[in-house]
Amino acid sequence: MRPPGRLRRTLAILLAGTASLAVLTATTTPVAAEPATEVASAADDFYDPPSPLPPGRNGDLIKHEPSEFYLDPLKLLPAPAEVRRIMYRSTDTHDRPIPVTGVVLTPHVPWIGAGPRPIIGYAPGTQGIGDNCAPSKALAAGLEYEGPFIDGLLKRGYGVVVTDYEGLGTPGMHTYVNRAAEGHALLDAVRAAQRLAEANLPDAGPVAVVGYSQGGGASASAAELHPEYAPELELKGAYAGAPPADLAVMARNLDGHYAAGFIGYALHSLDYAYPELNIMDLLNEKGRRMAEEIIPKCTPQAIIDYAFTKSTTLTKDGRPLEAYLDEEPYASRVAEQRIGERRPTVPTLVVHSKLDDIVPYDQGRRMALDWCAKGVTVQLSSSLVPTHVGGAIRAFPEMFAWLEGRFAGLPAPSNCGKF
Repeated sequence: MRPPGRLRRTLAILLAGTASLAVLTATTTPVAAEPATEVASAADDFYDPPSPLPPGRNGDLIKHEPSEFYLDPLKLLPAPAEVRRIMYRSTDTHDRPIPVTGVVLTPHVPWIGAGPRPIIGYAPGTQGIGDNCAPSKALAAGLEYEGPFIDGLLKRGYGVVVTDYEGLGTPGMHTYVNRAAEGHALLDAVRAAQRLAEANLPDAGPVAVVGYSQGGGASASAAELHPEYAPELELKGAYAGAPPADLAVMARNLDGHYAAGFIGYALHSLDYAYPELNIMDLLNEKGRRMAEEIIPKCTPQAIIDYAFTKSTTLTKDGRPLEAYLDEEPYASRVAEQRIGERRPTVPTLVVHSKLDDIVPYDQGRRMALDWCAKGVTVQLSSSLVPTHVGGAIRAFPEMFAWLEGRFAGLPAPSNCGKF
């Protein structure tokens, strides 16, 4: 039984405040480590892909089924949308076909804007690398911290598709902050949403890609890859919040940081995407133990367990991991992940706080400057909001307004040359 209207409104206010507090204390992922185990127990055979994969195009559906999206762990507040879980074809770092899962959301409210209902490709922030951390599972359990932001998109009448990325839920390792794999997964999620007849979303028409933190990097990468990888998509713009555009800078910032566990995620990503690097051979016994134990730990637990870990305690020779990034064969592979080298052909919004404590502002600004130099329409919105997560809460209202302008056909703002 649904609670009465007044109670629902009260719960919504309380949960919104709880969500904000959880985000501020736990960064970008499901709100607590213990519920992540609960999410894992909800996994089922849906995430097992057929072998071999059926032939098809990038973005073709492999399977789909009804699912759920709740805004609270008590499951009292269902999101205002029809929900379908999907598995679709995409490609990995090396353009090999892979299965990726996600969720397609069709809002209950009608689209009142001009033209067909737009579709938003939503790239989640850092969740973890274990299958139990997949966003589609967290959404169904009411544990996804980005649920309120996704809910805001639905209430504006947008169709939304949320990708799980490579290896989150499906077999294989999640290629965390890997530029090509994340960009492919996001663009192909939009294609899959357009091809899912049961979703009753337009099979063509305006789309946008959005994301913050890890999701900001994925959205930025998708914007860069769009002209060649998915030129048929009518992409109206890309929002990239606090993007980790330069992993070398990220590695230096996170070493010994309270979010040092993210380095463990990145090590697994590089090792999986580039096995020839033999990343794990660089680690001592403590480092290997961390690498093994971190796999099932979603972000809150990883932050708790590995806060302030210095990489000098993890390597065989006692050098920090960043020292390897200046050497081959590691340097060129890390350089491949840099965002800003390619030219998006759509307007972009980059929102980043100068007081971001996880993703350094200067490397996000560098990406925006590189795009400006290539003639891209870029709006860089800077602020002095403390912390990475505080910047996220401040950024989303601006993203909502910016999207409305793109879908209304208004001229996109640009402040290139002014930052």
